[in-house]
Amino acid sequence: MEENENKGRERGEIFSRAIRAGKRTYFFDVKTTVENEAYLTITESKRRFNDQGKFFYEKHKLFLYKEDFDKFSTGLSDVIEFIRTGKAPDLPEGESFSDIPAEPDGKDVSMPAHSLEFEDLTSESEHS
Repeated sequence: MEENENKGRERGEIFSRAIRAGKRTYFFDVKTTVENEAYLTITESKRRFNDQGKFFYEKHKLFLYKEDFDKFSTGLSDVIEFIRTGKAPDLPEGESFSDIPAEPDGKDVSMPAHSLEFEDLTSESEHS
């Protein structure tokens, strides 16, 4: 019975890549929704130790859906280019940073990364 339960949970994951980067590991997992739509999860995993010396994995996850791939890719390319060159990339003709809409809750989507909140997912088993 346990084997069938595991198959049901794993059914949604169809492709995965792990990238080790120093003390962190990044997982890029392609999964599917119940409607069989593919989406990407990006997980940052760091091994930590609790007060008793037992280790656990601290995780942060992002979920990225197909309809957002182009915008995400453009934004990521822009910030990588800025880090490499120290120069902000040019915006397309007629656009400005003030054209970036706020989220429905009124938060500006162009806020600095240090002010973002991430869901803390700690686990001892997933992507260990």
